Formats: sequence, structure tokens, C-alpha cells
Amino acid sequence: MIKRSFFTLSKPKLHYSLIEPGYKEPESIPVPSDLILLLNESIDNKKEMLLKKDQAVEKGEKLSMYEDSSEYVVCPVSGKITDIDIYSDSMGKVSTSLIIKKEQIQSSDSPSTAYDLTEDAACADRFLRNLPGAPPLRAFANSSAKVDTIVITGADSDLSCCTCQYVALNYIDKINAGAKILKQITKAGKICMTIPEQLHYPEGPDMAQVIRTSMVYPSNQPAMILKDHLGMVLPAGQTPEDLGVYFISPEAVVSLANAYETQTAGFEKIVTIIGKQGLVSCVKATIGTPLKKIFDTFGIQINEQDRIIIGGPMQGVTTFTQDHPVQADTDTVIIQDREIIPELSDNACVNCGRCVQICPASIPVNLLVRYLEADHYEEAADKFDLESCIECGLCAYACLARIPLFQYIKLGKHELLKLRADA
Repeated sequence: MIKRSFFTLSKPKLHYSLIEPGYKEPESIPVPSDLILLLNESIDNKKEMLLKKDQAVEKGEKLSMYEDSSEYVVCPVSGKITDIDIYSDSMGKVSTSLIIKKEQIQSSDSPSTAYDLTEDAACADRFLRNLPGAPPLRAFANSSAKVDTIVITGADSDLSCCTCQYVALNYIDKINAGAKILKQITKAGKICMTIPEQLHYPEGPDMAQVIRTSMVYPSNQPAMILKDHLGMVLPAGQTPEDLGVYFISPEAVVSLANAYETQTAGFEKIVTIIGKQGLVSCVKATIGTPLKKIFDTFGIQINEQDRIIIGGPMQGVTTFTQDHPVQADTDTVIIQDREIIPELSDNACVNCGRCVQICPASIPVNLLVRYLEADHYEEAADKFDLESCIECGLCAYACLARIPLFQYIKLGKHELLKLRADA
């Protein structure tokens, strides 16, 4: 729900959505004939690739580009690689896409490669990094990692999303089992679970302290949970992990429980789909499924200039192809009709101050954006708190001049990291 006030000194309020009673079971999307896997490593023509076109692959097999690669994806079907290509994301980061054609007779229940899993972080990271929910196993396996607190995010961080709430409500026993595994592999001192304050939750997990979060956006953002419930202020340029606090989705916890129970990886991802008319549906799709297969299932017609958003309306990222695959961290997909897409502009700031007023981090966004427009990223960080932004998107929502402030800030952070890496 969006509330606007006639009084300019009042902040517009955005409220999170609650999962509705009697929420339907996710509709299962059949495993498509071709799946697309995104491998977080670029092609290096100076190295010999392990992966080849027409190479046979098995369900559950780890696929790496080179002998010395630390990155991998886990194949969700048995079949063969039919194409290897370059993939570039919205920030220009280059990775590799693999198209896998599955064997004809195969379903999501087909047997998968078995692993010898032990309850330690290094073993979990070696096999389970790409589980549905994308558990932060690489961070847990880091020998210098300090894991004081794990927060299971039963409250969705963006508006209109229900995936985390659905899993939290329907898989309590699995969350209990997964929390015990997390405790064992990380040695975390404390495990918490966020739940929206108005959501009827029958009981808390045995291993976790329940934190009731506000329904007012952006209360479920990690930085806000740190401040409001854990008594910590996130320093500029740092992450919650730097403070010893790790956030993990309930779906990732459930996936860990299933993996250790079956000694295999899971591949079915729960995704909230929001259609052009605002109709919310929930699906189970195999990781690697092109979004077009889901749209076809629900009869959603994508026209030229319609917008497909991966994520929620405040923090999501636009993709320009229906072939974009479901990934381990894909919780929400929104389709916007071209007729209702909010207009953005390159107008000059009118100094209304709304972005400053609404910013939960008290950043002078109206001044910050001038430096970002001029590509002065170091000055933006030093003088106007670029790195303090929690990326909630409220400034862009409130902007009267329709300046894409959120995109400027994300690009600015990205370019700042590149500058520092080059230095």
C-alpha cells in the first residue's frame, strides 16, 4: 500500500505485502528442453577450457571452466552442452552462459549425483554453493570469516515479494533442520529469524530467536535490521559480514536441510511472479529455466518495450530478454506493461529535498547525484556519503524530477570499486 500526504513535511510511506491466507501451492513448471546456466567466470582464450560444445553432462555434476577455476555451477539435468557464450549483466560484468539440452526422458525427480557431505563449511561450499536460495557458503568457508550471528530472512526485503514468507510459513521443520546444520558448519553464536509483525506465525524455529519486523519499508533491509534489532550501525563501505552478521534466505536453509538429508543438490527454485495486472502467482521452476517458459505457462504476453524486472519494484534490475534464466537467488519477477512504466528523465534536480527527507541513511542525495552525474566517484564517497547508501530506492521513488537516482548510486558504487581495484 502506498500513502502520500498533502503535507510536504510528511514522508510517503510504503508498506510491505503480507502473504494472503490460503496462498496457493506453487505451480510446478515442467523442466524445459533447454536450460541456461550462468557461470560467474569470463572466457579466457589463453586457457584451455574444460567445457566443450556437445559435451555430455550429468545431473548434479559440477561444471567449471578451467582446471584452476574457483567458480562452478551444478548441472540441474542430464544432457549435453549445446552452446557456450558470453553473458554481460546490467553493470557490464562479463560471465559465461551455458545452454544445456536435457535428455528427452527426464523430470525434476530424476536421480542426481550423490555427494559425500560432511557438516563443515568447506565441504558445503565445495558442492552446494548453487542451491536454491543461494546460501552464502563461500563466505562461511573463508578461513578468516567471523560468524557471530546468522539472520534467516523470513520477511521479504523488497515490496510485493512473498517468496521468503511462503517458505517460512510452510517449511518450519526443514528450517529447524537447516538451522542446526548452519550452527554446526559455522559455529555461529546466535541464529535469528525475521518475521513480519502482522504475519500470523504458528511457532518459531527451535534454533532461532524470532525478530518481528515493521511493515513499513525498508525495515527488512539488512542495514535496518542491524540498527533496529541487533544494536549495530553499519559503517560506510562495509557489509554486515564485516560485523560478523550473515543474512540467509529461508529457502537456502531449507535447501541445505534437503541436501544433507539426501546427499544431493536440489534445483527447484520458488519464485513469485507478478503479472501486468498485479496478479501474484507462485511457481517452482528448475534453476536455468528461461523466464519465457514461465510466462507461457501463465499466458503472459510480453510485447516490445514491456519491462521484465528481476527482483522487487524498489531494488530490482531490468532484463531485456525473456531468455534470462531462473537463478539460485531469483525470488521475484515483475512484468510491467509499457503503458504504465514510470517515466525517467535527465532533468536537472529541482532541489525539492524529498530525497534527503525520505533517505533512511540521511544522505544528501540532491548533492550526491551531481557528483555521480559528473563521474566524480571518489568525491561522491568522501564528501556526500555514497558508501552509506543502503540501496532501498526510496530516493528515486520520491524524486519529483524523475531522475534515476537509485541507478546512479548503484553505478557509482560499482565504478568506485573498479577505480580502487585498478589503483
